[in-house]
Amino acid sequence: MCQHFVCRWNDRELKFARTVIFTVDEINRDTKLLPGASLGYRLYNGCGEENVIRAAVEAINGEDSKGCSGQVQALLGHSSSGLSKDINIILSPLSIPQVSHFSTCACLSDKRLYPTFFRTVPSDYFQILGLVQLMKFFDWRWVGIIYSEELYSEEGTAEFTKEAMKEGICIEYKLSFSETSQMLSKFDAIVETIRESSSKVVLLFTSLSYIKSFLSDMENYNITGKQWVGSESWITQSDLASVERKGILQGAMGFALPQASIPGLGEFLLSLKPSDEPQSEIVKAIWEKFFDCSFSPSNTSAMCTGTEDLTTVSSDYTDVTHFRAENNVYKAVYLVAYALHALLQCKNGSNPTTGKPCVNKNEVQPKLVSSGKFIRVGTYKVLAQYDLVNWQMKEDGSVQIVNIGQYDTSFPEGKKFKLKDNTNIVWGGNSNKVPRSVCREPCSPGTRKAINKLKPVCCFDCIKCPEGTISNQTNCWICPPEFWPNEKKDQCLPKPVEYLSYKEIMGALLTGFGCVGVFLSLLTSIIFLTHRETPIVKANNSELSFLLLFSLKLCFLCSLTFIGRPSEWSCMLRHTAFGITFVLCISCVLGKTIVVLMAFRATLPGSNVMKWFGPTQQRLSVLTFTLIQVLICILWLTINPPFPKMNMSYYKEKIILECALGSAIGFWAVLSYIGLLAVLCFILAFLARKLPDSFNEAKLITFSMLIFCAVWITFIPAYVSSPGKFTVAVEIFAILASSFGLLVCIFFPKCYIIIFRPEQNSKKHLMGKIPVRTL
Repeated sequence: MCQHFVCRWNDRELKFARTVIFTVDEINRDTKLLPGASLGYRLYNGCGEENVIRAAVEAINGEDSKGCSGQVQALLGHSSSGLSKDINIILSPLSIPQVSHFSTCACLSDKRLYPTFFRTVPSDYFQILGLVQLMKFFDWRWVGIIYSEELYSEEGTAEFTKEAMKEGICIEYKLSFSETSQMLSKFDAIVETIRESSSKVVLLFTSLSYIKSFLSDMENYNITGKQWVGSESWITQSDLASVERKGILQGAMGFALPQASIPGLGEFLLSLKPSDEPQSEIVKAIWEKFFDCSFSPSNTSAMCTGTEDLTTVSSDYTDVTHFRAENNVYKAVYLVAYALHALLQCKNGSNPTTGKPCVNKNEVQPKLVSSGKFIRVGTYKVLAQYDLVNWQMKEDGSVQIVNIGQYDTSFPEGKKFKLKDNTNIVWGGNSNKVPRSVCREPCSPGTRKAINKLKPVCCFDCIKCPEGTISNQTNCWICPPEFWPNEKKDQCLPKPVEYLSYKEIMGALLTGFGCVGVFLSLLTSIIFLTHRETPIVKANNSELSFLLLFSLKLCFLCSLTFIGRPSEWSCMLRHTAFGITFVLCISCVLGKTIVVLMAFRATLPGSNVMKWFGPTQQRLSVLTFTLIQVLICILWLTINPPFPKMNMSYYKEKIILECALGSAIGFWAVLSYIGLLAVLCFILAFLARKLPDSFNEAKLITFSMLIFCAVWITFIPAYVSSPGKFTVAVEIFAILASSFGLLVCIFFPKCYIIIFRPEQNSKKHLMGKIPVRTL
């Protein structure tokens, strides 16, 4: 049974052809495979399109083949995707199966166009996916592509461009070249583009024949600092290395077919002698190239003996340490053999595989082979596995191609590509770190990516994010209301919460003044208590004086409730306590003012006014005035009480923790009532300021009420306009200032007389010209 092999004659293709011979001999020695039948073969020169077509026609016509008679059952080859396409166009109408070991173009997977094309090598589609993952892994987002004008390169470049765009990888340039004479004039432009490009990574997607001419031309130019990435067609060809090419190929990397072991093949390849194929001019020509000799008399080279040792030669053919593409040749021959074997199986009069009637070896037709289940399933199960290799060149121009990783499509998504651990990688340009190849560096924190329609997507602009937002280099994100960006604008941090604290200077000072006020009020109470029987204390109702001192203590203490972190209870307490204690205070002052007026009115002959405003009436008036304020506060707390609130509108970058009023009407009703009593007290005191007496308390009350009203009139605009914690500070200051005003103006003059002028603390002095009635 015949199978034909079409190849292009060079070191690698000779190796492929010899692998076919080795495999056919191995199969024919196997008694279990194809029993009663043997394989025959014929090798054709597939160099050039004309030779390929001629070879295909000869194979179809069934010309004599070695160890073979009858019709050809399959054709193995070609290494070139473009030539394989041409071959299959001829073979498909005749249903002759074609099995390629190295034609990787993804376009050949289209069974509508190439129904009898099969292969034992993965489609370039998988290599391209691996190359894209390689670029993505090293963050090479800006690359250039050089490709040859042939089917393999053009289809591969187009597919890579499409898949790269999906992963956000941009192509700076795509340059094609060929081996034509017109190309020589364009090569300078290609080199200039590479030299001036900003991308550091260059994908060289071309076949082996084209890469040789490309590198030969590139030797004349000083191109360094680029990271070259190669396709699997040439990336393992160590014979491309030279001292002149070290600046280009040093650090090059790419995916190669996985290494395989084929027992006996290495020895078979190295045992080749011209005498084994005495009629083969091709073997003689390659032998002359290997050993720089000639089988014909020559003045320039020695005579070939034919006994030279191939193990002394360093070439692609003699490299038998491992096999990559040769393993696909080996599998291609076995694929056809197993397909024939399955076709010839017979059990109980029918084929157990197809269920059809049995056929003998003389009835086998190419159509039966190409339509057989085994050949289709066998090629379908070809696993896409690649080794990631790295070129590490030496000073003498030789290269060590090191396996540094793997791409295996059988692994789960995200684990298909991986680097080997602790692997030394040489980078392009002898760099000791991964080359950086991007059109635009990632946007700095606080800016976002903006696509420029006039440039590739990788060449984006960076726009500053609005205030209050952070960026992840792509978009701006608004921080939640309780958060604010950090200085780098890459993280939202909780906003600092601001309130008047005991720990800060202003809070500590106000606390200190409040405590001083309490202390002075307490000290005054002690002085008055120890001198309660003296005339100056008994004058103008000592009971109201003591009640006023008590209310002043509460006023100073209530200021402390405004300091510290606002809570639900403190917000309700601070305003209601302030409102009630101040009304109690003003009520006492108002009572004292009325007492002054009544006292002088009582000194007039026939006046009985004091019986209408005696001690009982004074207590009831204070209680009544205070209860009105208590009622207002109860209504306020019942309907809409104050509550802690996070104010995030005044400052953008921080939160003001404050007590919301709840009901603004309740708050201003409390203040208005205090103001009404204060104004009434001020008017009455003002009217009584000129009443004759050596110690008229009305003057002191007038002055204290003047201070009180001035403080609270000033408080309103300051309260409304002050931001954050300063609003609370203004309110505390108003409480303390008005309280100190009452304490100082009303009680300090009396304390001065009691302590420093005791001689004036007598009934005689107080009576003066007109006696004052003691109440």
